Amino acid sequence: MNDLILSSPLSGLPAASGPQVSGAPVQLSRRAKAAVVVRLLLNEGADIPLEDLPEELQAHLTKAMGQMRTVDRDTLSAVVSEFAEEVERIGLRFPGGIAGALNALDGKISPQTAARLRKEAGVRQTGDPWARIREIGAEKLLPVLQSESIEVCAVVMSKLEVKKAAGLLGMLAGPRARQITYAVSLTGSVTPDAVERIGLSLAMQLNAQPLGAFASGPVERVGAILNSSTSVTRDDMLEGLDETDQGFANAVRKAIFTFANIPQRIAPRDIPRVLREVDPADLLVAMAGAEAAGMKASADFILENMSGRMADALREETQEAPAPKPVDHDAATANMVAAIRKLEAEGELILMAEEED
Repeated sequence: MNDLILSSPLSGLPAASGPQVSGAPVQLSRRAKAAVVVRLLLNEGADIPLEDLPEELQAHLTKAMGQMRTVDRDTLSAVVSEFAEEVERIGLRFPGGIAGALNALDGKISPQTAARLRKEAGVRQTGDPWARIREIGAEKLLPVLQSESIEVCAVVMSKLEVKKAAGLLGMLAGPRARQITYAVSLTGSVTPDAVERIGLSLAMQLNAQPLGAFASGPVERVGAILNSSTSVTRDDMLEGLDETDQGFANAVRKAIFTFANIPQRIAPRDIPRVLREVDPADLLVAMAGAEAAGMKASADFILENMSGRMADALREETQEAPAPKPVDHDAATANMVAAIRKLEAEGELILMAEEED
């Protein structure tokens, strides 16, 4: 409904001013009719996104409302009827400007095409640059907070959602984080124009970054591949990486999450949530072969953090079950890891960072 309001009388306000109205129905300018409709909707508690209008139209509308005094019921009824008819005649509404079109086509056209169109449009594109900045992940915003001036960083933190701002603050070095936090207290006198210019500059800077061929970095890609590999293959690959590039190998080890990492990376309170997502057959095979695979600590951790009744039943089943083949154990633990990764991707679980040696 809000989009329809902005696309009918409000989007075509002419230069005529609205008169003071009372008595029998009279002819009003479109600007005066827009003022009547907006006033009526505001009285009814509607949330109208007038900030999406160009500033000139916002000013015209405000002046028109300032010139109005009273409107009789017949005139109000006539204006509302005309507005309703205009809304009903609208068959399709397109987003305004390149920015609106790109937002509508987000995910439907290639990132390369979208980036080229944004670059060609430059600052001429409409829309709020901060909406674009708020959509960017913390890993891409972190370099901005590390390289920009403290004052700019304070504005950025003030415009982000509280949760994301808090996360970024924790990723910064202590002294710089404290400087930015203090600078936020000095942003009271920053003008809206300055905030918009900062947003446009940062949005263009972030959009200008070259697009990579892959959505994730090499460490994450190799880690994901080795996560799904057998333990023999994984150990062999890591040993080879140690010989070639030990720094990269260590980074990959941190990115890898296996059944053996459960005690270090999963909080005890999250074990019941994980077990609800795991196939009981996979859990039994993983637990039965854990000691032979050198992963008894993970099995003990799981047993210690599930209900006592379930732990006793699982111990009995594990003791009665035949020792699984290594390939079956690898498959079962891989399925458990996949279930954990799914919970992490859905935001239902946060893997703890493994402590440095």
